Amino acid sequence: MTGREALALWLEYLAKERRSSPRTLEAYGFAASRYIGFLEQHRGETISLAGLADVTAGEIRAWLAHLRQGEHPLSPRSLSQALSAIRTFHRFLDRRLDAPNCAVALVRGPRVKPGAPRPVSEDQARGMLAEPALDPDREEWEAARDEAVLTLLYGCGLRISEALSLRRSEAPLPETLRIVGKGSKTRIVPVLPAVREAVDAYLKQAPFVLEAGDALFRARRGGPLSPRHVQATVQNLRSRLGLPASATPHALRHSFATHLLGAGADLRSIQELLGHASLSTTQRYTQVDAAALLSAYSKAHPHA
Repeated sequence: MTGREALALWLEYLAKERRSSPRTLEAYGFAASRYIGFLEQHRGETISLAGLADVTAGEIRAWLAHLRQGEHPLSPRSLSQALSAIRTFHRFLDRRLDAPNCAVALVRGPRVKPGAPRPVSEDQARGMLAEPALDPDREEWEAARDEAVLTLLYGCGLRISEALSLRRSEAPLPETLRIVGKGSKTRIVPVLPAVREAVDAYLKQAPFVLEAGDALFRARRGGPLSPRHVQATVQNLRSRLGLPASATPHALRHSFATHLLGAGADLRSIQELLGHASLSTTQRYTQVDAAALLSAYSKAHPHA
């Protein structure tokens, strides 16, 4: 078996058994393909499954150096992600194809300082939710739809993909939603009355008759609404409201967590609401809250 045949089996495993997202498959496949290509160029031959099992720590470090110093050098974060993909690939080769490689564990990736989330303020979030209704280029039902989607992101802390995965049968929204997020991890999310009202307002105006299994949110021509539309909508809102480039759809999810933390919610509860597998991921929001606290202190304290 060649290395590229092994790569194809790995991607099939990720797609069918692990149910990885298309973006994950694309990123992992690209990293592993570059890895195999580098090894083949380095060794001057087509690499086999046995050849992958014999890859040395030095060769892996040389590959990382190549990515760091190439025509399009990768950042430390991107290098770390590429190495993570290769570790996952070799783990598959070990467990499924009986081709273990101990050298991968000896290679350390670059240190990456996790960045703090960049939420919008409460006033900015309110402005983003209210602005679609003021857009003269959209029909009333489209404005109601955009407001409903953004309200779900901010009011329930959903990802775009999670909001757009809702079906017609789930509306009117119940008091809690069962959301299947990354890695098929299921969580229960409370639904605020404001979120329910926004979705109800959209449904009253939507010009389409939907079956129970149809996607809840529809595009102008009747097809399912795409993530790209939501991103473009927020980009338009940014320019109209004068918001920074960090004001993205995902920033509303960050704001959901940050504003809850600022209001006294505990980290464990926020972790459950966001569907984070690790508490350390949720702890990044404490950096944001601490920064806001220091900012308020410096503005208000007479000796600041």
